[in-house]
Amino acid sequence: LRIKPDLMKVPESISMQIYAAPEQRFCPAGVYEYVDDETSGEKKLVINAQNCVHCKCCSIKMPSEYIDWTVPEGGGGPSYQVM
Repeated sequence: LRIKPDLMKVPESISMQIYAAPEQRFCPAGVYEYVDDETSGEKKLVINAQNCVHCKCCSIKMPSEYIDWTVPEGGGGPSYQVM
């Protein structure tokens, strides 16, 4: 999970300002979180990729689709035992 290089300003300028950061609410694993930037005092997006459950919700619902979601390498996704 990473922000597309040409859309680096979208989280703070569009997602937070216009839509009140919906990625904090729709992500079932809490991958996206806005924290206070110590230098500027503004909110900054932090991506906790280790929490991702690979639901791809972010690739569908993000404003301007600014997240570059790729399949984990080496089968690093969740291992469901009951399926």
